[in-house]
Amino acid sequence: MSITAGLKRITANLLDLARTRLELAAIELQEGAHRLIGYLAWALAAAVLGLFTLGLVILFVLVLFWDTHRLAAVGGMAVLFGLGTAFAAMKLRAGLAARPPMLPATLAELRKDAEAIKGEPADGY
Repeated sequence: MSITAGLKRITANLLDLARTRLELAAIELQEGAHRLIGYLAWALAAAVLGLFTLGLVILFVLVLFWDTHRLAAVGGMAVLFGLGTAFAAMKLRAGLAARPPMLPATLAELRKDAEAIKGEPADGY
């Protein structure tokens, strides 16, 4: 076997390996996009229904206390919604800080490939 034939085989194998890893990354991105779209649809539905509920609750409380403690009712609702906003912002910040890395399976396969090229033992294989 000549050196050029060996180099061609190595190059073909590397290109095939890269193609396989890119296909895996594309599949993971597609699954993540579908999952995200589903979450966004449910979040939008919950937000719209929640806003209607919130509007009706506010209207109910204001009508209930209109003759007696109208300013206290408005102030209490403002404090309640301010606390709810702060809680939601803290949950969002914590969720974004703890999110998993993107493309975990692709990164794991690339790590295994690098270990195999370096001659290090792979995890479990």
